[in-house]
Amino acid sequence: MYIDAFVRYITNEKRYSKHTIRSYKSDLEQFVEFVYAEDIQFNPLTIDHHIIRKWIIHLMESGTSARSVNRKITTLKSFFRFLLREGHIDCLPTDKVVLPKMSKNLPYFLSKKSMDQLFDQISFTNDFEGVRDRSILLLFYCTGMRQSELTNLKIGDIDLNAGSLKVLGKRNKERLIPFGIELKEQIITYINIRETLNCDHNWLIVTNEGNPIYDRLVYTIVNKHLSLITTLEKKSPHILRHTFATQMLNNGADINAIKELLGHANLSATQIYTHTTFEKLKSIYKQAHPRA
Repeated sequence: MYIDAFVRYITNEKRYSKHTIRSYKSDLEQFVEFVYAEDIQFNPLTIDHHIIRKWIIHLMESGTSARSVNRKITTLKSFFRFLLREGHIDCLPTDKVVLPKMSKNLPYFLSKKSMDQLFDQISFTNDFEGVRDRSILLLFYCTGMRQSELTNLKIGDIDLNAGSLKVLGKRNKERLIPFGIELKEQIITYINIRETLNCDHNWLIVTNEGNPIYDRLVYTIVNKHLSLITTLEKKSPHILRHTFATQMLNNGADINAIKELLGHANLSATQIYTHTTFEKLKSIYKQAHPRA
């Protein structure tokens, strides 16, 4: 009952993305399963910090990363804040919970040389699938948008004359992203070939059958093509978002402008890319300086 009410709250009032809602619901279901496994009747009103601490220990001992544990506890914090807000509880059991420390992993990204190889040397077919796949990759690389933002794009969100597109980001916050001539020409080519499918909807990126594209297919397309140019273990759409931000910063873009383009709520989320560029500088220094 309480979990269903919470899911309705983050869906209708907080307007979280479908991906976030799925994650929150999955985390809560996992916590409930753990509570029952401990022979405790699940009642959010009587859950205390002791059982939450035991869950953290269980997760860590089962090999769950500190980052994933922190995310799951963030879900619990949101859930109990909701219960407090609704007057169901008087205090937050998560206040006494100490989170495991996370190592600060720098984001993976691809070099300009690799991206040039992808778009200038890799052969894409001239049929619908080839044009669509190149459009997906170029959209990610030229705009830095998230995967969910790409799958939610509609034809009406593209302004070819202004060279901009509108995306719906986290918390349903809209933002405009400019783009250049190469992406403009690619979108025109794609829309023209998309029309041959006679789609009866306005979603921009579609499957071979003309249906709105889905997350798994987008991931498969990106992973397949990035495998041709890099040996990085991670080859997800988010790598292209990291690449966009890192290369913008390396080429002199203001970090506040990058923050706006990425749709970050605060600057701290964007500043990780300054660490990435500094690590690159350190690497170059060690290779080039005779006393390094």
